[in-house]
This record gives sequence, C-alpha cells and structure tokens, in this order.
Amino acid sequence: MIGYYIHHHGHGHRTRASSICSDLRTPVTALSSAPLGTAADAFDDVVLLPRDDLAVDTAQDTTAHDVLHWVPTHDDGLRERMHALGSWIAATRPSLLVVDVSVEVTLLARLYGIPVVVLAMPGERTDTAHTLAYRVADHLIAPWSQDVYDPHWLRSYATSYVGGISRFDGRPSPTRTAGEKPRVLVMSGSGGSSITVDDLHRFSSRYPQYVWEGLGVAGGPWVDDPWPVLTGADVVIGHAGQNTVADIAAAARPAVVIAEPRPFDEQRSTATALEKSGLAVGLDGWPDPDGWPELIERARGLDPVEWKRWQVDGAAARAAAILDDLAERS
Repeated sequence: MIGYYIHHHGHGHRTRASSICSDLRTPVTALSSAPLGTAADAFDDVVLLPRDDLAVDTAQDTTAHDVLHWVPTHDDGLRERMHALGSWIAATRPSLLVVDVSVEVTLLARLYGIPVVVLAMPGERTDTAHTLAYRVADHLIAPWSQDVYDPHWLRSYATSYVGGISRFDGRPSPTRTAGEKPRVLVMSGSGGSSITVDDLHRFSSRYPQYVWEGLGVAGGPWVDDPWPVLTGADVVIGHAGQNTVADIAAAARPAVVIAEPRPFDEQRSTATALEKSGLAVGLDGWPDPDGWPELIERARGLDPVEWKRWQVDGAAARAAAILDDLAERS
C-alpha cells in the first residue's frame, strides 16, 4: 500500500495526484483534508483528514521558531490531523508515503519509519523547513523538464524530473477552426489570481481586434473541462502554476505565462524559465493593459512545437513507475 498525502489548497495537487495514481500498479490511499470529488476514483481508498487552518487569526508560533511551516501551538485541528495520519500509518503500515506537499507530513511519516517521496516545487526552496524535508525524503519527483528548469538547490538531492503532469496528457485535440479574429483565452485556477471578469470586459472593449474569453477568472463561471476552449485558443494567457503550464503544454498553444504572487517565488521561477527557453512569453506580474497587443503578438510568433520540451507526454506514467519501483523495493 502507498499513502498519498494531497495538500488542500486549490485543485492542482489533487488533479496531479489523480493523474499519477491512475497509472499506479500498487494500491494507494489518498490522505487529504480536501474533498476529492471525482478525483477519488483514482484511489483505492480515501481518508479525509481534519483541517489545521481553521484558527489562523489566533494561531501562535506557527513555524516552531522558523524551523517548520505550519505547526501552531495548542491547535486542536493540528493535533487531530496528525493523530489521524499517525493512526492510519500505524494501522496500515504503508510501504511508502508520497507527500504533495507538506514539510510536517514528510517528517511525521519518516518518524514512523516510513520511506517518503516528496513532490518538489519550483522556486527558491532553501529555507530550513524545505531543506529538512528534502534531506529526510528518500526521493524527490520534480514535475517539470530539467532541460527547461534546473534549480541549483535541487541538484544535491535524489531527484527524478518526470516532466509536466497534465490531466490532458494523450487527449486528442479537437479540429481547430480559424476565426475572423484571433481568440485570446485568459485562464485561471482555483488557487487564486489577480485577474477578474471586469478586467476581461475592459480588455475586450479596449482591444476588439481579438476575441477575449475567460475560464476560471474571479467572478466568472468554473468549467470542469476547459480542453475544447483551451485547444481552440490562438493565445492563452495564464498564471505560472504547475498544472496550468502543463495543460497549456499539453494543448501546445502559444502563451503568455504570468507569475502570481506565491511563497518562495514559485511562479516567478517558472515564468522566468519559460521566457528564457522560448516556450512562452513569461512575465513577473500582470502587465500594464497598454502592453497586451505587443505581448499577444509576441506569443503568436512562438513555435508551439517547443512545448514538447516541457515533456508532458507520459509524465504521470513516469512518476507512477518510480513510485511502484520504490514501493516494491521497500
């Protein structure tokens, strides 16, 4: 049995876990405080964990003197959460625990004597907490292409770069029909974005030479299957989250990739790597609206075939094969 811990923020972690675990041979149990919805079909069992972030305003010493990331003292949610995880480990005795992502869960599993695989994150992860977690992990999986993004701090750990993991890997693209105007898709996710539906309306009024569409932007509807719209876009404008980038790569669409504010410069590092490699127009933040035509035309001048370098094809299967091998060996 493999245990797979899934962070509750946004949809990205559970979508990635579902993609990987669909290719696993070893039985797997999902451990998360987020309801998994249809993603639960990829797992043999699901354990819903208590939340540990319901008293943020009153939380004290959340970092244990800057050693960890989130361990508020005397917090009932944290205590119940760790008890649930420890009880599951003691009862199930998994061969391996996959963590995406939590320094504290990584350390808990290792203190129970369970080998741990951690999903690495982009950015500057050289703080005490990340260093501790990565050092105790048996293996790291980096869900991006080392050819495009090779952070210096990750080189000292046993790491497999499997490529960008997208739920659309292998899905055929619908036949594209050219319109009178280029279609610009502004795509966001549930992890948060600076763009709103009102912004989209302003862009549409100001630059009518493009057909503007939005998916997942604040104030707009949520679409469970963006694939038809994504593949039909002439240019995609999206944030630099790992799932969004992998989905754009799977669709092989010209893109403007924009870094949203995230801890450890996570998205900025990804956007910078994509810009330097010529896969996309990468920006540190949302640009002045005056610059949209130039940015869109720059993106249209890129060769979408270059997205192959992000190595989406077979990425989830490669990650699953690593986990199966480590589980069998342990």
